[in-house]
Amino acid sequence: MKRRSVIIGTGSYLPQTVLTNDDLAARLDTSDEWIIERTGIRRRHIAAPGEFTSDLGTEAARRALAAAGLTPADIDLIVVATATPDQTFPAVATVIQHKLGMVHGVAFDVAAVCSGFLYALTVADSLLAGGAHNRALVIGAETFSRLLDWEDRTTAVLFGDGAGAVVLEAQMQPGTAQDRGVLASRLHSDGRYNDLLYVDGGPGSTCTTGHLRMKGKEVFRHAVTNLSSVMGEVLEAASLEAKDVAWVVPHQANLRILEATAKKLGLDPAQVVVTVDRHANTSAASVPLALDVAVRDGRVQPGDLLLLEAMGGGFTWGAAAVRW
Repeated sequence: MKRRSVIIGTGSYLPQTVLTNDDLAARLDTSDEWIIERTGIRRRHIAAPGEFTSDLGTEAARRALAAAGLTPADIDLIVVATATPDQTFPAVATVIQHKLGMVHGVAFDVAAVCSGFLYALTVADSLLAGGAHNRALVIGAETFSRLLDWEDRTTAVLFGDGAGAVVLEAQMQPGTAQDRGVLASRLHSDGRYNDLLYVDGGPGSTCTTGHLRMKGKEVFRHAVTNLSSVMGEVLEAASLEAKDVAWVVPHQANLRILEATAKKLGLDPAQVVVTVDRHANTSAASVPLALDVAVRDGRVQPGDLLLLEAMGGGFTWGAAAVRW
């Protein structure tokens, strides 16, 4: 028998304000056609003034708890992945802990940008599988619109705001590749590529928030190579093959990256959960957002093998094999 971290509930939240490509074209030298052709994005959600990352994350957490049939009292660990905290400190996780009415357990943030949810999931899985905790909320939440240079059409069109969450529960499983839960995960980073995707500010350098800067072509090339490689790694670690995968739930950066990555692994594009057209790139929130969509529309069924993957600034990247 083996102690596994099983996903027993998912939830997500998107701000009410929607910004379409036509809205952006009215103030930038771009067009709906130009954006769709290069990215697949049609719209994105933008947080309202006074609506913070913790607000988005709290609502996603509440919905995940409701789906799991649990209350905050049943949770003893919160791990939040974000690159856009409400404050430099304390952690967004502790703010969410308070907003949920929790005065127990452990709460902390993980910073790995767009790979953040995979990092947070892996950390929480380790703590549950090792017996330190029993149930966890793993949340990806971002207000990335506040890092954007709205005069830069190469980045302003790519990102949106949102949050997604899962409830993990430690359960005893037989210890085979057919177990439910997180079967394997693999994480990587390579700091040599900082200048390809970064924010040009920070409290320890410029004392400002700064704006997101990206060299898109170079990031695209690394993403396809790194993601297809780590997906193969995680399948091997779980003693599984690409033919066993029911759904790929990827980071929603760019439709072209999603298609190219699936092709390199020999998967049907129809097996890839795509929400980038509606959500744009929500950084650490994109994987749990896409997962919640696929769970709630009935695509994900008991026994399905899911392959979660993401790459972000740093570079950081990772994947996880999860049996539903």
